[in-house]
Amino acid sequence: MPNADDTAARARLIIKRDDLFMVCDERADLRPERDGAHGLYHQDTRVLSRWELVIADAAWGPAAASTLTDGSGLRSRSSCVVAGHEIAVWRRCFLQGGTCFQRLALRNRSQTAARLHLTLGYAADHADIFEVRGTKRRRRGRNSVTREADDRVALRYRALDGLELHTLLQFQPAPDELADDAARFALELAPGVRWTLFVRVTPKPAVPVPQRTFGAALHSIARQRRTQLAEWVEIESDAPRFDAAYSQACADLRMLTTQTAYGPYPYAGTPWFNTVFGRDGLIAALLTLWSTPELAHGVLQLLASCQATAEDPAHDAEPGKIVHEMRRGEMARLDEVPFARYYGSVDATPLFVLLLARYHKRTADLATVRALWPHAEAALAWIDRYGDRDGDGFVEYGTHAKAGLGNQGWKDAGDAIFHRDGALACPPIALCEVQGYVYAAKRGAARLAAALGLEDRARALDAEAELLRSRFHAAFWREDLGSWALALDGRKRPCDVAASNAGQVLLSGLAEPSQAQRVVGTLTSVDGYSGWGIRTVSRTAARYAPDAYHNGSVWPHDNALIATGLRRCGCDAWVVRLLANMVDAAMTNAERRLPELFCGDPRVAGKPPRAYPVSCCPQAWAAAAIPSLLQSALGLQWDASRAQLCFVRPRLPHGLHRLTLRRLRLGSAAADVRLCGEDDQVTVETLRGGDCIHVAVVD
Repeated sequence: MPNADDTAARARLIIKRDDLFMVCDERADLRPERDGAHGLYHQDTRVLSRWELVIADAAWGPAAASTLTDGSGLRSRSSCVVAGHEIAVWRRCFLQGGTCFQRLALRNRSQTAARLHLTLGYAADHADIFEVRGTKRRRRGRNSVTREADDRVALRYRALDGLELHTLLQFQPAPDELADDAARFALELAPGVRWTLFVRVTPKPAVPVPQRTFGAALHSIARQRRTQLAEWVEIESDAPRFDAAYSQACADLRMLTTQTAYGPYPYAGTPWFNTVFGRDGLIAALLTLWSTPELAHGVLQLLASCQATAEDPAHDAEPGKIVHEMRRGEMARLDEVPFARYYGSVDATPLFVLLLARYHKRTADLATVRALWPHAEAALAWIDRYGDRDGDGFVEYGTHAKAGLGNQGWKDAGDAIFHRDGALACPPIALCEVQGYVYAAKRGAARLAAALGLEDRARALDAEAELLRSRFHAAFWREDLGSWALALDGRKRPCDVAASNAGQVLLSGLAEPSQAQRVVGTLTSVDGYSGWGIRTVSRTAARYAPDAYHNGSVWPHDNALIATGLRRCGCDAWVVRLLANMVDAAMTNAERRLPELFCGDPRVAGKPPRAYPVSCCPQAWAAAAIPSLLQSALGLQWDASRAQLCFVRPRLPHGLHRLTLRRLRLGSAAADVRLCGEDDQVTVETLRGGDCIHVAVVD
């Protein structure tokens, strides 16, 4: 039997549950010398850096592994030959309640007894996630190991700030030998006999957790999975590929969603961004608001709780500003990186107000609006005072933090904002899409103020939005581009670059109809559209490269936001095309999921989009893209105040003729709806719930 260890590097698998996630290979081993990301992580710290099964004198065959549908666990199957005996190996691992539960089973498939010497090697470097990613540190804390009993060992770390961490390993049955770096077992397996080992790996928790058995924890996670599934819209169509891509997108979102003290929050992505990001959470919640408003509620509540209340230049914080990134690792706690609470995002603050307004329209939850209105007013005050640095009516950014982000829009790469000749824009920079977010935020806030009985405030906000509209078109429109400028630099010079940012302006309602059609033409031209989606910048741009992070690649969430604007402009056929593109792209992936981004090369028949080498996958707003694109294609809109669900000019993508949506929820009521037809000839039938939710079709 060939030794699989002599073949190419093993595949990478990722599982996650709340604040705990693991990156391993298909044998469920952690071997960072082969893949530097390998490890079990908790709150930005690698709490287990090595976990490797070794059987003496074994020749291993290939392994087959799969992850659970909710991404919280995995199964692995392999086999090896030891002294002529074939040994089957099964490993199962899942995360639950702050613990990593593992089960290892061996079976002797030979006709004679087999003697095995088995070792589980382990280590915990307690590296900060920024260290794992390559940041060098001058000093680190101190690691140690304590044997607590015959069946358990604690891998300890005293951080530089005095915080004591430990990772507790518990074995059942107890090993024959328990050392600082390995548990060893001497086995004799009769023919056909199965031997099983259970292991619990628990990082030091913030609060005590129940000591569950493997079976009890497995039962608990299955029960939670059923409850969670009941909260999501289920689809079924006559196009299995579409169903598979949609289902995987929802599974990825559920995997990335962490239960916090404030409700569910979609962490940005694994492995490097398993934490709160303001912009990412807000956009993921916006894209899925039609189906899971609970996600928006959790995002709004958590971000309100950590809204800045004072100026703190070292963290780019100003009163009213919404947080960009939150980290809990040692380097953040010691300010070696500024990300414990970092506020370097120009768009999270208007997006917070925008999401609150759209959440209210979706749910009619005035109690939440009333509770969060002071936070919305603080955000609006930030927009007018700190966001508009020079009083020209536009929101711009520039970093104060020494190690802060130079670019603070969603395109935050250092070379993302530039002029026609490729020269980088100088700060402070006003991005075109941010002005759209501000416009939509003020319009939405005006509706909220009216709902709260604040009529004078509502009129003032509407007037501010209208003034922004007139200023925006005068300053940003570039006739020769057929688009708005990417940005204005610190000298108020337009960045004459055709970019996808202009497509996001369309979703805000800021666009004049004639300009909107010109922008659509620019975005969907052969230079703007790759065949897989709309590129971040046109091929005519000086810094265009198909494999550039923000200068020529294709981002699924960007396309989903643009599609919202395309639908608003009446460009329905392009919405349907982008939906089909993203489904096609997802189905070229072995896991049927969309990555953070892929390269912007022109589409070639029979070839998948070229992968971006370090794309985050899964990622929350990428996972939210297909559900959002489906909403845009169907023209699905909620009016909670009237208990009404509207389908405005519904369309189905090519190859899909029947689509059933189940559990479209409004409060405690739910409706099931079926759409049939093709192109723009689609009928809508209410299967259930029509007595509580009025379903309407608008041409």
